[in-house]
Order: sequence, then C-alpha cells, then structure tokens
Amino acid sequence: MTPSREIQRLVEIMTALRDPKDGCPWDVEQDFSTIAPYTIEEAYEVADAIERDDAVDLKEELGDLLLQVVYHAQMAAECGLFDFGDVVEGITTKMIRRHPHVFGDAEARSARSAKGQWEKIKAEEKAERQRARTEAETTSLTGRAADRAPVNGAQRHLDQVPAAFPALTLALKVQKQAAKIGFDWDRPEPILAKIEEEIGELSEAVSSGDRDAAEGEMGDLLFSVVNLARYHEIDPEAALRRCVRKFRDRFGFIEDGLVATGRTLQDASLDEMEALWIAAKGARTTA
Repeated sequence: MTPSREIQRLVEIMTALRDPKDGCPWDVEQDFSTIAPYTIEEAYEVADAIERDDAVDLKEELGDLLLQVVYHAQMAAECGLFDFGDVVEGITTKMIRRHPHVFGDAEARSARSAKGQWEKIKAEEKAERQRARTEAETTSLTGRAADRAPVNGAQRHLDQVPAAFPALTLALKVQKQAAKIGFDWDRPEPILAKIEEEIGELSEAVSSGDRDAAEGEMGDLLFSVVNLARYHEIDPEAALRRCVRKFRDRFGFIEDGLVATGRTLQDASLDEMEALWIAAKGARTTA
C-alpha cells in the first residue's frame, strides 16, 4: 500500500485496517460510540491549529479529521447503512441545492435574495430525511430503537438543535432557538439578577453537602452566564478559550520565572507563585 493524493486510497487503507482477519486488532474492535470522542477531539485540534496560525499542523489535523469521516463511513458500510460515496454524494447534493444563486439557472440567480429561500430549502431537506427514515429498514447505528421525537411524531422546537455540541455552545444554540419565538430577556438587568440568584442557590447546595444538587445549581449558573454572554453578542466558548489561553500563558510565566532561579513549581510556595502571577499580569503575557 502506497500513499496517494486520491481519497480512494484513504478509503482502501481504512477498509484494510477494519478487515476482521488481517486488519489492525484495535481498529477492528472499535464502533461508532468508541470513535466518536476522537472525532470531536480532532475537530478541536483543527480549530486549535487555526487559532495558533500554524499551517503545518493544520494540514495534518485536517487529515486526521478526514480520517474520522472515512472511519465512520467504513463502519456504516459494514453495517449495510451507507458508504463513503453516499456521504460525498449527500454533501454535494446539499451544497448545490442550498446555493441556487451559484449553481442554478438564470432565474435562480436573479432570485438569490428571495426571502425565506434558505429556510425553504432546509425544510425540503428535513422532509426528505424523514421520508428516508420511514422507508429505510433501519437508521440505527447500534440496532437499538432511538427516541428521536415525541410519540405523536412531531418535532419539538428545541429538537432542531443537535445535542452533540460542547456544553457552552449547546447552551448558546438552545437559547438562540428559544429566542426565535420570543422566549428571551429584553435587557441585561434581569439576567444579572438571575446570575446572583443562581450563585446564592449554588452556595446553599454546596453548604448542604448535596453533591447532586450542587451540580444542578452549577449548571443553572453557567446557563445564566451564557445568557448574559449571548445578550452582549459574546461567544461564551470563544471567551472561555481565551481565558484558558491567558491562564496557561500566565502560569507558564510563573514556571519560567522559577526555572530561571533553578527551582520548580513543586519547590515554590503559594505566596511565591501568587507574586509571580501578579508579575505575569503586569508583563501582559496575553491580552
């Protein structure tokens, strides 16, 4: 097997890795649920390479992410659900359909700004997916029945938001979806009051020693903070990542300062580290 610029070679490699007889034992043992965390991790590593402005890493991480797509498609093919070609056909169909102003006829191009066109196309796609589920023998990846909607078959308003996003992003998207029908704050003061209320309830839960209640109240607090971020048009995921990056840089400043004097983090007292932390803030290690 030799490397290639053709996507088919990657498909062939994954097929070989998953071969029950001659494949890689680890790859053969995997399923959708065990691979899913790696898929999420690779997507984050792509985002990290972009954030660090590292083209070399970005090329590698995009390859790793592409491998995840091929991996899932191969497992689906083994289950008789779909294969990589179906995935490619599906996304190309979607892109062409959703951009009639680029790929359509003259009439479609002239009507590219027609109100509601995008939502109309998405509604058609949703109906097609529902028909496909009805016609298919199975759509389950595991063979288990899936609870996708209420018993009456109607999709609830918030069901339109996939649940697989990171928690902060999921909270933001759910709140935006609820806001579309007017379920929203119209000014920041009630949100700030809600945050203060949640802090008080969290404090009470922690004092009671009820870990489950404390976790629930912590979730309520974080959800309220996301609401405040959304009101001010701040992406909470990006804001927290920025904060973490700043923390890591400043903590690195502490470690570098200790190393310069021949010491380690384990040698330093909390007061010494705090002094270096203040110095790090003064040095503006991260904006």
